[in-house]
Amino acid sequence: MRNFRNYLMVLLASLTLAGCMSDLTGTSYSAREARSTQLVRFGTIVEVQAVKIDGTEGEVGTIAGAAIGGAAGSGIGGQREGAVGAVLGALAGGVLGNMAEKKVTQKGGVELTIQLENGTYLSVVQQVDPNAHFGKGDRVKVLTQGSTSRVVQAQR
Repeated sequence: MRNFRNYLMVLLASLTLAGCMSDLTGTSYSAREARSTQLVRFGTIVEVQAVKIDGTEGEVGTIAGAAIGGAAGSGIGGQREGAVGAVLGALAGGVLGNMAEKKVTQKGGVELTIQLENGTYLSVVQQVDPNAHFGKGDRVKVLTQGSTSRVVQAQR
């Protein structure tokens, strides 16, 4: 039982770290994005819609869950039952770990529909930033780099 708690703590810590790794807000940049040119367009927000950004389904949750499930299952019965329990526990733990990772890394998002100064419309989905509040009628700046766009408040 003590080993199971230790494995569970490792799983939760791993999933928490995985959830903190990516930031999809408008003001966050990766190292490879720094010092790169961006296309800048100005516009006005015409609609704001809350959305959910799916979490990751990576290997961290699956592997950690399988390890915990396998360890827990191996303690069932004798040697033969323990081996079967370990395999079944690893399978179930892997599935549950993957589901837990997806749920833990899920983020709240916002879909911003913007009318650009040239009259065209575009929509950008990004993670909710607690420091940036967007509303209908706000003047914004749309920054595009390759296929990635972000929306930030325009300076008045």
